[in-house]
Amino acid sequence: MTHSIQAIAAAIGGEAVGDTALTIVRATEPADAGPDDLAMAMTPRFQAAIGKGQARAALLAAGTDWQGLGLAAAILAPRARLAMAGLTALLDPGQGFAAGIHPSAVVDPTAVIGANVSIGPLSVIGPRARIGAGSVIGPHCVIGAEVTLGDNAFLREMVSIGARARIGARFVAQPGVRIGGDGFSFVTPEVSGVEMARATLGDQGDAKPQAWLRIHSLGSVTIGDDVEIGANSTVDSGTIRDTVIGSGTKLDSQVQVGHNVRIGTDCLLCAQAGVAGSSEIGNNVVLGGQTGVGDNLTVGDRVIAAGATKILSNVPEGRVMMGYPAVKMDAFTEAYKVIRRLPRLARDVAALKNAVFKGNGSE
Repeated sequence: MTHSIQAIAAAIGGEAVGDTALTIVRATEPADAGPDDLAMAMTPRFQAAIGKGQARAALLAAGTDWQGLGLAAAILAPRARLAMAGLTALLDPGQGFAAGIHPSAVVDPTAVIGANVSIGPLSVIGPRARIGAGSVIGPHCVIGAEVTLGDNAFLREMVSIGARARIGARFVAQPGVRIGGDGFSFVTPEVSGVEMARATLGDQGDAKPQAWLRIHSLGSVTIGDDVEIGANSTVDSGTIRDTVIGSGTKLDSQVQVGHNVRIGTDCLLCAQAGVAGSSEIGNNVVLGGQTGVGDNLTVGDRVIAAGATKILSNVPEGRVMMGYPAVKMDAFTEAYKVIRRLPRLARDVAALKNAVFKGNGSE
């Protein structure tokens, strides 16, 4: 499918300039662009690569000298990355999932399937499940008993949703997402070494080795509208109450959300982030890649945690955190500068000691 520069600009709120009737087929990086491609060149680094390809048109930041770049046409966007959101939605060819219910799918007769739902090969829809209108259930998906899935959901391959989960509209799950597995909850008949160590901050006391007994998950998972979950991420069921993810929140790939966790609205949890059981994450929180949040903690609204941060205590709203254990980013940066100077400081101290000892006539 081809799109004119004028049509793309109108769709994404940009300004079309030059030969606006020129059509493109796909978006590419500038160095790889052919004559029918739209070069993504919103920064000076990518603009410098336009001459390496054959692009006749590009998506540029507003105010860029597009004619000086030798282009026949351009789309000028006031906020280029936002324009990319609209552009990629317009050009996305989709996954090619067929309409209707595949003959190999197993749909329980008590399930309620909305209008215009696509259910892929070898997928299973459990008893009393409700699938919202316009939803796409990809191949090899499993929707458990009494699950409610809102309108226009999009589940990629091999997504599973455990029994009684409630999910809002426009939910997106990438391949391998697992929602509603049992939480990681175990207990010993007597006080364990782990409990003692936690109480004493280091001493197991006289606790003896014991077998672990499983605590079942009686809760499920509740997810709001417009939530997206990345590939191979997992959201555990609650022990008694549901685990909750608020509307607009996005989880990257390989994110773990433990049992009883409550995550607010419009949060971002980046790759390999993990939130341990019963912690509460506020609204508009960003957890960088590999960030860990300990159990039974509270992270306030608008907190930002840099990559690999380990949060071991409550964090007030609005803080920017970094490090292990997590501290305010400016404090961590100052401490890191000191750490980098330690080898030189050690040499200076050794030299001073040597001078002092020699001055006293000592060895």
